[in-house]
Parts: sequence; structure tokens; C-alpha cells
Amino acid sequence: MTIVDRGTGPALVLVPGIQGRWEYMRPAVDALSRAFRVLTFSLKSDDLDGHVREVHAALAGRGVDRAVICGVSFGGVVAARFAAIYPERTRALVLVSTPAPGWRLPRRHRLYARLPWLLGPLFLVESPWRMRAELHAAFPDGRTRRAFKASVLRTLLSAPISLGRMAARARLIDETDLRSDCARIDAPTLLVTGEPALDHVVPVDSSREFVRLIRGARAEVIASTGHIGSVTRPDAFVALVSRFVEGTRHAAA
Repeated sequence: MTIVDRGTGPALVLVPGIQGRWEYMRPAVDALSRAFRVLTFSLKSDDLDGHVREVHAALAGRGVDRAVICGVSFGGVVAARFAAIYPERTRALVLVSTPAPGWRLPRRHRLYARLPWLLGPLFLVESPWRMRAELHAAFPDGRTRRAFKASVLRTLLSAPISLGRMAARARLIDETDLRSDCARIDAPTLLVTGEPALDHVVPVDSSREFVRLIRGARAEVIASTGHIGSVTRPDAFVALVSRFVEGTRHAAA
């Protein structure tokens, strides 16, 4: 397991989304590392508890006792389970555009998940269309928007994804009920989403269920973005996380 360790400050573990590769989170990693010591990695396991063990291994491998656990989209499912199992190692919990209990994949995506090698490419082809409104809002300037798309393409070429593992993670979302985990979480919790009209991957109303399910959880919105605000507007994302973590420090004091 290769652990990326960048920056200084309070330790923060960043759990990547359904692609499973940390490289797709690089803008968030770079921005977070200006305020935190960021530990991240690529997901390797085939089950949720295996991913939780990967988070634990990242902490143990770098001699970190407690950290902010931050999960993006599918990574938030992993982060929530970790916080429930290891409260003593969770300084705070940040869930970013994470599907809450009860949310189910759209019917066509369930079909993709069952036949990933045949239909997975269709999922990748339709992704730019689902993200179109979000990218236009986050990058009104066409040149900046094209530069972002080119960076994503370069990442795809240098860090190829596994359609089979993506499909397995999608099935985990459908099969996992985090309600009992949420009831056990006692770490300060922040839910970060984009604007409801711009997230066409996980409905914001679904993610907001975590505010009801986790005691004391609060929610913040990154304006002018949807599902991938942590990478399209990383500075705004880091500002929210930094204020939240600083607030938990003062509260503890």
C-alpha cells in the first residue's frame, strides 16, 4: 500500500471516491496540504471493511494516532464506517457529497454495475454530460474549463481506473446501510455538498440525511459547483474544512 504524505499541520486522511485512485483528487490534495498534513492512498480492497483497514493502515504506517477523516463521495461511506469503528482515532469527520443511507443507484447505473466490462464504458461516456452544468458553473471561462478537462484526461491516461472495481464499489453503496454506523459516530462532523441544482451524481437532499443521522453534524455548501467541488473549487473546499477543524479545536479547548 503506497501512502501519499504531504504538508504539515493537523493530520487529515483523504479517502478517494469511486474511481479508487487518489490521483483524481490531486487538486484537493495540493490545496489541503497547505493547511494539513494530508495522508491519502488508492483503494485496493474489495469490501467496505477492507477499505476501513486501509484507512487504519495509512494512520499506523505514518505513526499518526488521530486525524481528521475526510471521504469524498464513495470515500465518505468508508470514512463514516471508520469513524464508527475507531472513534478514538477520529479527530473529526468530513463527508463530501456522500450518498446517505437509503439512496440507491439509478436503474441504468445498477445495470452498469452488474455488467461493468460491457456497459462500464457507457458510464464513462455519459459522465461529461452529467457534469456539463457543474463545470460551466465552476469554470465560466471556456479556456479554464478546457484546461480542467485536459488535466482530467491526463490523469485518466496516467492513473487508469478499473471498471470492475468501480462497479464493485457502486454495488457496495447499494448494499450498505450506514444508519447504525451513524448512530455510533461521536466525532464532530461536517457535510460538504455543492448546490442542489448542480449535483447530478448524488442528490444533495440525500447527502443531507447525514445531518439528521449523525448527532451534531452540520452542513456547508460550496457555491457554483455540484458533486466534484473538492477538485473544481479546491480553495473554497479547504476554507470550509479549515474553519470547521479550527472550530472543533476551540470547542475542545
